[in-house]
Amino acid sequence: MKAMASAPAKMILFGEHSVVYGEPAIAGAVNKRAYVEIKKSYTGKSTLKSYDLNFEVELNTKNKTYNLIKGKPGIIRYILEAFHRVHDHTPITMTLSSEIPIGSGLGSSAAVTVATLAALYRYHNIRFNKKSLAHDAHMVEQAVQGVASPLDTLVSTYGGLVYLSRSKTFEPFKINFNAPFVVGYTTKHGNTGKMVKDVRSLKNRNSKVINPVITSMGHLTNYGKQAILKQDYKKIGELMNINHGFLDVLGVNTVELSRMVYTARECGAIGSKITGAGGGGSIIALCPGKVKEVAEGIAKEDNVLKVNFTKRGVSSKVRM
Repeated sequence: MKAMASAPAKMILFGEHSVVYGEPAIAGAVNKRAYVEIKKSYTGKSTLKSYDLNFEVELNTKNKTYNLIKGKPGIIRYILEAFHRVHDHTPITMTLSSEIPIGSGLGSSAAVTVATLAALYRYHNIRFNKKSLAHDAHMVEQAVQGVASPLDTLVSTYGGLVYLSRSKTFEPFKINFNAPFVVGYTTKHGNTGKMVKDVRSLKNRNSKVINPVITSMGHLTNYGKQAILKQDYKKIGELMNINHGFLDVLGVNTVELSRMVYTARECGAIGSKITGAGGGGSIIALCPGKVKEVAEGIAKEDNVLKVNFTKRGVSSKVRM
């Protein structure tokens, strides 16, 4: 018997960092996924292999430790935390495959966490629903990162484009928002935990300056919600550009991210900004009618994905 699960990447359109301080955010699942397969091991050892990420480790799920056999398993702490909470520590073999660049700001850790938990629940025949899965995945991310918004794991579990309100209610958009986006990402990975702590430190040192910025980011997200409901791409693009300026003020921009943002605009994007925690990772560009030009422009120096929002969230099954 083997248990299989997959979960989507996410893209934050508005509200990264400000969401940590109770402001709203808008994010959506995109059509890139992480895939997990778990089956019984007959070697007496638990192993995790990822051929596309090029790593292999031997797991000690009880003590949350591992022995590296090959590669650099940057996502291992989330997997170990999930196993520690759910698994009975009998030997298993886990295979991980991902279309999501690690450390790119596209929610790779959330997708892997959600998929791992869903596969474990299937493997152990534990009943679950999306609400409990999203909660448990958020607890894993919080345990690993110290501070974590529930947004990533909510989106990866439920799929679709969602609005997270100030009261932390979860509101799916009921429209088809098929806007064409290009994602540019660098080889310099962002560290979400570090960036969240750095912004908090900046805020504490300069509260009278930074607090109004965070409040303004909340207002901007609400304007973005209205623009999405109206399918007003021009307004969404304008708000994305303003949002990027706010993120620059918070200190999460880098030379590489800035280069991609302005390259995208020069190549015809109507809006471009950092997505995710920053400090490395990704930018997103809204480019109706200009996907090819924007993708080619960014690809001259960086990496590119063409993505769309998707309604498909987590999926899981057991195969005998």
